[in-house]
Amino acid sequence: MITAHSVTNFLMKKRRFAINLKIFSMPYAVWLFLFSVLPMVFVLYYSITNSENNFTLENFFEIKNYSRTFVRSIVFSSISTLISFLLGYPAAYAISKLSKKLQKIVIVGVILQMWISFLLIIYSLMTIMESNGIINKFFNIFGIDCPIINTKIAVIIGMVYGSLPYMILPIYSSLSKLDVKIIEAAQDLGAGKLKIFTKIIFPLSTPGVLSGFLMVFAPNMSSFIISKMLGGSENVLIGEVIELKFLGGQYNPWSGSAIAIILMFFIIICTSVVGYLIYYKSEK
Repeated sequence: MITAHSVTNFLMKKRRFAINLKIFSMPYAVWLFLFSVLPMVFVLYYSITNSENNFTLENFFEIKNYSRTFVRSIVFSSISTLISFLLGYPAAYAISKLSKKLQKIVIVGVILQMWISFLLIIYSLMTIMESNGIINKFFNIFGIDCPIINTKIAVIIGMVYGSLPYMILPIYSSLSKLDVKIIEAAQDLGAGKLKIFTKIIFPLSTPGVLSGFLMVFAPNMSSFIISKMLGGSENVLIGEVIELKFLGGQYNPWSGSAIAIILMFFIIICTSVVGYLIYYKSEK
């Protein structure tokens, strides 16, 4: 029997829980404000002002001077995302077919790469791709001089190597949650392996694929260290332009902030589209 006393106790406990939740969330809220919100406010302020602190929108028109760089960033990011998908989906599918124990071991191996300093990985790739690297020495056996460093291929390889785990993990997550009974039912109805994959497995794993596309494309689009270390001066990406505006010889934080805002909105649009597609697929 529900009494007024029990209702009062329930409401008091609920209120205490809400108060405790607010108290425990305060450190995170402060951290978020200081290191996410406040920097973005400064970036936005710089983007609409000039060196004399006067309001202006001319900074945003600077992007036209880097239109080729922006397009190059989109192309490189798209290619690296597609290659990551072509490599990552079969890997994720193969992992999902292993025993539960082996799945855990292999997934730890995939995650292990994410624990290594990315700068260390870039330096390792530089060593492999340079004139005295393993790849060029192999081609030298056949009389071919093929240093990959400071080329488009080097940048794309760096992007794929760094982002491949972010493609494998969400796809694996979707594949590992597939109901085996659906596949068994399709087999009982006479469906072949190719039809089961194209009509059941791949459509049901689409949310993981879309998440992987987003997790690979967005960071590669804003990356600067890969193109800077592996691409040379002829393969500059938009992230490197922003870095040069703040720290390099092209010091102009007002223009850099405007380009960063444009890039941010572009990524937000891509994120929103992918989010809608994931929601649509999950509802469907």
